[in-house]
Amino acid sequence: MMPRIKAVEPRPNFRLYVVFDDGRTVLYNVLEDIEQIDSYRDLLAIAGLFDQVQLDQSRTCVFWNDRIDLPSDTIYEYGEKVG
Repeated sequence: MMPRIKAVEPRPNFRLYVVFDDGRTVLYNVLEDIEQIDSYRDLLAIAGLFDQVQLDQSRTCVFWNDRIDLPSDTIYEYGEKVG
């Protein structure tokens, strides 16, 4: 089962602060994805886009537009645990 996200907030230096339903809280470095995935480069090129991160209705994915999304299991597994 995909972990569900309770809350997501953009943070400086292209990091996401993410709280999951099970209480796990992580900081996820999106900059690594920006460097590896062409479509993610829009997050650097378009001013303010990163701060417009949204949570999808199922709460198993965050997204910025129809080309850039990030599944919750990736954030859960690779995010740096906080607290």
